[in-house]
Amino acid sequence: MTPALAALLSHPAIWRGDDCAPEPAALPTGFAALDAVLPGGGWPSHALTEVLLAREGIGEMRLVLPALARLTRERRQVAWIAPPYRPYAPALAAAGVDLARLVLVRCRDAAEALWAFDQALRAPECGAAFAWLAEADERKLHRLAVAAREGRTLGVLWRRPGVAARAAAAPLRLALDAGDGALAVRVLKRRGGEVAQALRIDVARRWSTLPDGVALPPAFAPRAPSRPVRPDPRSSAGYGQAQARAARVRRAAN
Repeated sequence: MTPALAALLSHPAIWRGDDCAPEPAALPTGFAALDAVLPGGGWPSHALTEVLLAREGIGEMRLVLPALARLTRERRQVAWIAPPYRPYAPALAAAGVDLARLVLVRCRDAAEALWAFDQALRAPECGAAFAWLAEADERKLHRLAVAAREGRTLGVLWRRPGVAARAAAAPLRLALDAGDGALAVRVLKRRGGEVAQALRIDVARRWSTLPDGVALPPAFAPRAPSRPVRPDPRSSAGYGQAQARAARVRRAAN
């Protein structure tokens, strides 16, 4: 390779197909092995990520807790749209998540959940927005991807077991399963070359030395969901209304 060609290939605007593409903004995951294969070295904080679950309760939420804790320390809001179970406040607090900055939004139907997710992604005070949706319309998913980019928000679309939809608009797609006592993470899509093998992430070990010396309990409580928190679909102020109502839910959960 000539010096001129080497200098050209070293330019930050150029990337090779077998390497990760540059990521304008990334949030470290807290797991070095995962950061090593993600463009920018972490979660794309201005983009939509799709996560497919083979099973629930395998440690999937522990994978994102370091990032959520960091965002709430930076005084950013974290919104969870239509979570399948009631979040367990003690586990989130033990992981360093500021519960005062966690907004829970439960919706009457899929259309309202889609609207709430879009609003949260666009909200300037929101650092991350998670949604558990079965939406398959690529036009709507593309709108969510645009909302995450324009809102400069980490958007995560969780796909529950049995949901075969594919978000082609998401620049990062992961598949999670349990494997050999760890979380098996397969990179299905990224800006860069293919990752041939699944990663083994020991999420339990990451939380093995909490201040109180106990193991981190599951992030979701094994009981029925709490009373729905419903934003007003007739107004863009619905997200703010959901925040106020979510505060009452957090106080009741503690």
